Amino acid sequence: MRLEWYPFEHLGVDALYALLRLRAQVFVVEQECAYADVDGLDPQAHHLLGWGEDGLVACARVFPPQQGRIRVGRILVEASARGDGAGHRLVEEILRFCRCHWPGVPLALAAQAHLERFYGQHGFIAESEPYDEDGILHIDMLRPVQAPAPLQLDDRVS
Repeated sequence: MRLEWYPFEHLGVDALYALLRLRAQVFVVEQECAYADVDGLDPQAHHLLGWGEDGLVACARVFPPQQGRIRVGRILVEASARGDGAGHRLVEEILRFCRCHWPGVPLALAAQAHLERFYGQHGFIAESEPYDEDGILHIDMLRPVQAPAPLQLDDRVS
C-alpha cells in the first residue's frame, strides 16, 4: 500500500472521487449506516490516502489542532485490504505526520467501540463510555502527548 498525504485543495477530482466512493462503500453500504458523509469538514483536513494495485484501499482525515487537540476521523481500510496490517500502517503514518507537524499535541478520535483495542495498541485510551452514533457504538479516545508505550505488533503465536 502506497500512502500519500493531500491537503484538500490538492486532492484532484479523481482522488476526491475515489475517496468519497471508498467512504460510501465502507461506511454507508458495508456498515449499513445512512448518514451524511460529505459534512463540509473535508476542506479543513489533511487527507491520507492508501493506494493498492487496483485503486484506493484506505483513507483517513486529520484536522489541525483546535482546542488543544488534533482530531482524526474517517479512518478506514477496504475489506479486501484488511488483515495484512494496512490499518496499523495507516495509524502509524497518522502518528508520524502529527508528530512532524504538531509535536506535543494530543490526538483525539471517535472510534467504533469494537476497535478500542486496535487503537489502544497505538497509545489511544478511552475517554468515554460507549455511545450510539448513527446506529453504531462508538467510544471517544485520546492519545496523550506522553502516550503509553505501544504494544509490539507481532503476529507470531507463542
